[in-house]
Amino acid sequence: MKEEFLHYLWKYKKWNSFDLKTTGGDTIVITNVGQYLEQSGPDFFNAQITVANQKWAGNVEIHLKSSDWYVHHHEKDAAYDNVILHVVWEHDTEVFRKNNTEIPVLELRNYVDKEILDNYQQLVAPKTWIFCEKQLKDFDNFVLKNWQERLFFERLERKSKAIYDLLLETNNDWEAVLFCMLAKNFGLNTNGEVFLKIARSIPFSIIRKESFEVENLEALLMGKAGLLDSDKEDAYFRDLKFRYFYLLHKYQLDSGNEGNVQFFKHRPDNFPTIRLSQLAHLYHKQHNLFSKIINVYAVEEVHQLFRISTSCYWENHYQFDKVSPVKIKKMSKSFVDLLLINTIIPLQFSYAKSLGKEVTEDLIAMLAKVAPEKNAVIDKFTFFGIKATNCFETQSLLQLKNEYCTFGKCLNCAIGTELLKDS
Repeated sequence: MKEEFLHYLWKYKKWNSFDLKTTGGDTIVITNVGQYLEQSGPDFFNAQITVANQKWAGNVEIHLKSSDWYVHHHEKDAAYDNVILHVVWEHDTEVFRKNNTEIPVLELRNYVDKEILDNYQQLVAPKTWIFCEKQLKDFDNFVLKNWQERLFFERLERKSKAIYDLLLETNNDWEAVLFCMLAKNFGLNTNGEVFLKIARSIPFSIIRKESFEVENLEALLMGKAGLLDSDKEDAYFRDLKFRYFYLLHKYQLDSGNEGNVQFFKHRPDNFPTIRLSQLAHLYHKQHNLFSKIINVYAVEEVHQLFRISTSCYWENHYQFDKVSPVKIKKMSKSFVDLLLINTIIPLQFSYAKSLGKEVTEDLIAMLAKVAPEKNAVIDKFTFFGIKATNCFETQSLLQLKNEYCTFGKCLNCAIGTELLKDS
């Protein structure tokens, strides 16, 4: 039994209200259970109850045992002076206010049906992955679909925080924010943070000015990635290195690199050299990129904007000084889909929100046309009976697993609360 379960019971009135009595034998009538605060202080604010024909308005505190009042030192905290009812599962001691008046206690276990307790025990039963895994295959699809939409926008709100932080840093330059977000996602999980540092270390005004000469953009990005630190005989390497130091001097930039990029465990097409060259070519080809993507709600148009490859040099190289078979290294459809999920959609959402514009249906419709992501979390949901058919659904399931299932927040989850309902 967890205290969160008692909060759930009280909030949703999952108890028999007929003939409620305090542990002292006084009749209780609950007019309003109060507002669930989920913060420091009493659990429910501004409740309204009647005890022995005396009406009270104030706060309600909930514990597993009455003695927890003293375990948590509430008797010393003025925030609890206005508690009018102590709701507990087990009453094991009397509780008094500072003025020595006794706080009425409702022992909730006497008024909860066995069926809801059985449902709770089944929900929190031992698991191999998540608590409700055995019930998922039979879960109401209508409830799940509604919950997925809420989860999707919770995930977007979380992603928006990084965007708003970058806006503050760049004096509300949305183009600069887009550049930083794209850089991070071009680096994928392994090099994402280093790529983000690289983007933040170069004022976007410089990217704008140098975008007409793609070799200068490559020089800046690869130099900041530490890829030009050594000495090589390769002519293209030497040219980029010359350009890099010229640009450092021209713009008075710090000469230090932003960390070591990783090649290990990457497929060659994801090597940092290839991704940085593609990023340089994107900004060489697509000027004013933010204004182009912000109102694009067709997946095909997004793919058209990102139809980008590398410099000619990288068509037969993956690393400097190492010749490889010729291959035109365009951005794959799956890679652009990742950019859509992790950069474009969150940016469109954040920008629309800043303008007070509603784009909910547009974003859902766009992701509904993108193939579902493939990863261990989605595979597990499929195994237990929830098969995602598109990217909107996989994003929702990732939010569910990462923010609810992982932390055991079953009582804050639509699936958990539905499974707890009486039959």
